[in-house]
Amino acid sequence: MKKLNFKQRLALFVNKHSLLLVIALLSFGVIARLAPHAPNFAPIGAIALFGGLYLPRRVALFAPILAMLVSDYLIGFYSPLVMASTYVSFTIIGLLGLTVRRNKNFANVAGATMLGSVIFFLVTNAAVWKFGSFYPADISGLMASYINAIRFFRNTFLSDALYVGVLAGSYEFVTSWASRELSLGLNTFEPVKS
Repeated sequence: MKKLNFKQRLALFVNKHSLLLVIALLSFGVIARLAPHAPNFAPIGAIALFGGLYLPRRVALFAPILAMLVSDYLIGFYSPLVMASTYVSFTIIGLLGLTVRRNKNFANVAGATMLGSVIFFLVTNAAVWKFGSFYPADISGLMASYINAIRFFRNTFLSDALYVGVLAGSYEFVTSWASRELSLGLNTFEPVKS
């Protein structure tokens, strides 16, 4: 049997745990949306950005949408066009993560987190204005929609910042730890013999 080099062992470790990570993220997203929480304080935007940053490309955009579909099914669906705008905004945030993935550092991830919150705010509140019946169908109605939603933006941004920090920080820690262990040739799942 051919001995794997360090990069191959690390890639095997990460790929082996990707499915488990996706299931954990989906479960976390659904449970967090079902549990009592402050308005707009949920991890779905962070899961979308995290997915773009770290998940295999084939599932990066899919994970937050599936978490939304499952939780919306359990909570109850709402205006289809407004709901679609929410899903589109999370897809855009996931694409933002895929873009930042190529040059990932603290500043870029922090900037993408803030931009993701702004994208969610702009897209979803424009949809509430355009497809809802709360606001006049003119520029004053759009501005009123944005002004009335400012109080929710704080929670969106704080939850995105917290959850991206926890998710990305935890992932970086675990992969750094695994990288160190694998570079030493240790099997981290068995006790080290002294």
